[in-house]
Amino acid sequence: MINVERLIEDLKVISENLNDAAMAVLSEAIENGVSTRPELEKRLSQARRAVDKAVHHLEPATDPFD
Repeated sequence: MINVERLIEDLKVISENLNDAAMAVLSEAIENGVSTRPELEKRLSQARRAVDKAVHHLEPATDPFD
C-alpha cells in the first residue's frame, strides 16, 4: 500500500533542500559580486516549484465550507 502522507512529507523535505541550495547559490553569487540571477538558482527554484505543485496535487482536498 502506498503511504501518500509519507510521500508528501518526503517531497516537503526535498522542497526545503532545493530552497536551501538555491539560497546558497544566491549567497555565493552576491559574495562574488555577480549582479545577475545565476542560472543554477533559476533551475533549483523551478524544481522546488514543481515539487511544491506535486505536494499540492497529493494533499487531500479541503472543503472551503467546513
